Amino acid sequence: MVHNVGNDGRGLFLGKRPYFHHVNEFARSVWPMVREVKATANGFFFFEFKTMAAMEEVIEGGPWLFHGQAIVLQKWEPGMVLRKLQHTQVPVWIKLRHLPVELWTTEGLSIVASGVGKPLYPDAITRACTRLDFARVCVMLDISAKLLKHIVIMIPKEDGSEVACKVDVEYEWLPPKCTTCHSLGHAIKDCPTTKPRPPPVSVYVQTDGTAAESP
Repeated sequence: MVHNVGNDGRGLFLGKRPYFHHVNEFARSVWPMVREVKATANGFFFFEFKTMAAMEEVIEGGPWLFHGQAIVLQKWEPGMVLRKLQHTQVPVWIKLRHLPVELWTTEGLSIVASGVGKPLYPDAITRACTRLDFARVCVMLDISAKLLKHIVIMIPKEDGSEVACKVDVEYEWLPPKCTTCHSLGHAIKDCPTTKPRPPPVSVYVQTDGTAAESP
């Protein structure tokens, strides 16, 4: 039997993978609509929700932190491969402000969001167009690239000319990035590749002229 993944969310922790039973307890206590939690050998967790609406509410309510460690959640899409993200790629929710009305469509949102990263999906309120202050879209972001603060879109006019519209970009959350190993999920002070420095040793000269370490 093929499992129906319509209500599943895929999760990946940025950093050290926690124990399954800890994640299971966390998910069931924080997300009451979770039906089942599963894990794979390469670090992915799958959270099956009782309804699709419950899954979307959790994913769109992110980012979520587990003992201070970020868990990246995505909707499970048909054909999605269980392959870990590159060290510099992470799904991030962005807000697009001052978006022209002409671009409040699936295609329009995809065009604008592609200027920031790979478009994944908008949130439910954006899809319903019930909040027009900004559009909220999840994109696969390359943290190593320059983060744009705005995007200029050319909108065609009836006379055949174009007008430039500036769309402001706001990043809801960005993961910590280590400049030593270039990985996401921890700062340089917590990098496992950084060797701890030995504590400094104070040396003083005794009255007889010999050197000794301070106690």
